[in-house]
Amino acid sequence: MIDAHAHLDDTRFGSDIDAVIARAVAAGVTRVISCGGDLASSELNVGLAHRSANVLATVGIHPHRARDWSADAEKILAALARHPRVIAIGEIGMDLSGRSAPRDAQETAFLAQLALARRLDLPVVVHVRDAGAETRALVDRTGPTRGMIHCYSEGPAEVSTWLERGLFISFAGIATYPGNGRLREAARLVPRDRLLVETDAPYLQPQSRRGERRNEPANVIDTLAVIAEARGEDPGALGEQIAANAAALFGPRWPAGTA
Repeated sequence: MIDAHAHLDDTRFGSDIDAVIARAVAAGVTRVISCGGDLASSELNVGLAHRSANVLATVGIHPHRARDWSADAEKILAALARHPRVIAIGEIGMDLSGRSAPRDAQETAFLAQLALARRLDLPVVVHVRDAGAETRALVDRTGPTRGMIHCYSEGPAEVSTWLERGLFISFAGIATYPGNGRLREAARLVPRDRLLVETDAPYLQPQSRRGERRNEPANVIDTLAVIAEARGEDPGALGEQIAANAAALFGPRWPAGTA
């Protein structure tokens, strides 16, 4: 099993990151994808991936930090992305929840990073919050895109709109909450070979871990169990499929033997 999206650079992991990774491995989580959200976190995640055989990194500028986008930022990200343990550009995307950068800044940063990913032949990790239609329109402007929708939060009706654009769909701990049945219904609609599961650690604890001070990659097993139950599948077999999906999505930089 893998954790398709986490933030191991977060300060909540600073003092015991090795123990956090060890707990994940003990739980059967063989790889954790630790995602950048600005230049500093991207660099930290590359360092983590360089040091740990169980961590892979992505680099990118999150929509909350879209004002940081510049020609210099692009050069730095491109340089970081050449590290062999960097497997995608992300976390990038659109967030119109009202707590992010201005929309025009988000669009500029998102389109530029989609173009960067295309130039580097890397997939993208896409953040979508209250901006489904807007994000799809921007993706369509760049042409076919290889990547994943992180922490899917739309309804069942929108699943096909991402699948037809070639994207994988990842579900986080919010899909385990009793009131989020629509997310479990959405998870049932994703083909086995396009499904991913994540923690978004240290955020979004699954229902079984709510109230704990932080989420951890090991807890992806709890979310996997809920998604598997919703789909009527065996968790172990589904976990193996999800690991294979990650290998298919992230391509030649994904280490062998992680299923």
